[in-house]
Amino acid sequence: MEDTIAAISSAVGVGAISIVRTTGPNAIEIVNKLFRGANLEQVPTHTIHYGHIVDNDLIVDEVLVMLMKAPKTYTTEDTVEINCHGGISTTNKVLELLLSNGCRLAEPGEFTKRAFLNGRIDLNQAEGVMDLINAKTDQARMMAMNTVNGKVSSLIKNLRNEIIQVLANIEVNIDYPEYEDIEELTIEQIIPLMKHIEKEMDHILKESKNGKLLKEGIRTSIIGRPNVGKSSLLNTLLEEEKAIVTSIAGTTRDIVEGKINLDGIILNIIDTAGIRKTDDIVEKIGVEKSLQLIEDSELVLFVLNNNEKLTEEDRNILQKLHGKNHIILVNKTDLDKKLDIAELKDEKVIFMSMVNHTGVEEIKEAIRTMFQLEKITTGDLTYLTNARGIALLNQAKESLHDVMTGIENHMPIDMIEIDIKNIWNLLGEMIGESYEEELIDQLFSQFCLGK
Repeated sequence: MEDTIAAISSAVGVGAISIVRTTGPNAIEIVNKLFRGANLEQVPTHTIHYGHIVDNDLIVDEVLVMLMKAPKTYTTEDTVEINCHGGISTTNKVLELLLSNGCRLAEPGEFTKRAFLNGRIDLNQAEGVMDLINAKTDQARMMAMNTVNGKVSSLIKNLRNEIIQVLANIEVNIDYPEYEDIEELTIEQIIPLMKHIEKEMDHILKESKNGKLLKEGIRTSIIGRPNVGKSSLLNTLLEEEKAIVTSIAGTTRDIVEGKINLDGIILNIIDTAGIRKTDDIVEKIGVEKSLQLIEDSELVLFVLNNNEKLTEEDRNILQKLHGKNHIILVNKTDLDKKLDIAELKDEKVIFMSMVNHTGVEEIKEAIRTMFQLEKITTGDLTYLTNARGIALLNQAKESLHDVMTGIENHMPIDMIEIDIKNIWNLLGEMIGESYEEELIDQLFSQFCLGK
C-alpha cells in the first residue's frame, strides 16, 4: 500500500456533481499539482477549497476539493476528494490527470480494503459497507449500519473473549501444574462455559435468518395450472402490467419477476409457467422451471380456480408443498363454485377475485403473520447477514460439538483444547483477525470501483 490510488466514487453518468477520490502517501502532492487555488500542502486537514483543476494552463473544471489528512480518514491515509461538475467527459478527464501524474487506478473495493488492512474496520464491518450500498429498504439500511458500526462484530468479539479465558486457564494448568495458587480448570467447569457459548451461537444463527430476509428478501413463486390467474395476481401485487394476461393457456412460458416492499421486507415475486402436461417443447421447459421453483422458493403462492375441480396436477403440487411455506389462493370467486374445498383438508385458504380486486390485502396479512414481519422490522436489527460469516459460525458450532463429544468420551484436556482453539480461530476469521490473502482479494473484488 505504498502507492496512491484514485477512482471515480460517484455513479458514472450525467448529474449535478461527481466525485473523484484519491488516497495514499502522495495524494495531496498529486492533486496539488493539478489544483489552481489554495496550496493544499499548507492548509489544515478536513477543509474544503474552491478552485480549478487544470491541465497545464487549460482549465478542465471548476471544483471543490476536500482535503483529509491521515489518520482520520476512511482509509487512515491522506485522502483528497475532488467534487467536479457531473458528466462523463469532465469526470473522466479529472481521473485521467490524476493517473498521468502518479496515481494508480484503484481496484474494486480497494479503498475499503485499505481501511480493513490499516485496522480502521474489521472484515465484518467491511462486508457491512457493501450491504449498506445495496440496501433496498430502511430496515436493510439500519441493519447494515449496525454492522458497519461494529455492533455485530462486538457479538463475535465477546464470544472470543470468553473462549480465550478458557484457553488461558487450560494453558496455565498444563504448563504450570506446580503452581498451587492457580485454580485448576476442570471438565466440570468447562461444560457450562461451552453450553453458554453454544447458546449464544444458536441465538446469532437464529437471528441471522431474519437478517437474510431483510437483506435479500423473500423468494416468492406464484404456482398453478394455466389460466388460474397467476399473471393477474403478479400484476396486482406489483401494481403494474408486468406479465401478459390472456385467456390462452400457455401464454406465460418463462418466469416473469418483480419486487414489492412489504413492511420493509422485499418480496422477490416470480410468475411461472402454468403447470400442465404439454407437447410444446418451449412450454415444457417452462413447466419444468416452475416445478423446480417450488423447491427453491421460500414462499409459494399456489393459485387454484374456483370455477374448476381439482386436477391431478393440483394434487401433485399440494404434495410438493408439504413442509414448505405456502398459501393456497382460490381465485375467480366471481364465477360459479366448482372447487371442492374439502379436498384441501386443513390448508389455510384465501379466496380472491382478480376481476373484483379482492383478497390481495388478506394475502399480504398472511405473509406478515407467516414470517412474523412485525417482529423482524421492529426488533433489534443487529443481525449477522453475510454467507461467509454464517458458514464460519456453523463450522465453529461443529467444533463446539466436538468439544462436548470429547468431554463425554473422557478425552485429555489438551486434546479438547485443540477444538476450543479451532472455535476461537474460526470466530477470528469472521471479523478478519486471521485471514488468507486470496479470501480478502475475492471479497473486496465484489465492491464497486471507488469504494
